[in-house]
Amino acid sequence: MARYEIADSSQGSFANADANAELFFQLGMKYSIGRDVSVDYVEAHKWFNLAAMRGNRAAVEYRQELAEEMSNVDIASAQRAARDYLSLH
Repeated sequence: MARYEIADSSQGSFANADANAELFFQLGMKYSIGRDVSVDYVEAHKWFNLAAMRGNRAAVEYRQELAEEMSNVDIASAQRAARDYLSLH
């Protein structure tokens, strides 16, 4: 589902790291607060992690806040999902 949303986004070129960081941050926000989707901390953590890797400082803070509410298993799942995303894109 998230891959489809990225493809439909009008946030600009995906070759641009800043655009990616902002887009990934917005996806993290979407899943963390349940904007038009069910709240999903694992999915939110994944997108915040990807945004943080591309330099979005706010994503680092939001990712940490989410991690405090998540189990170690959920955090590991989110990290695995972020790695999987990177290996496919």
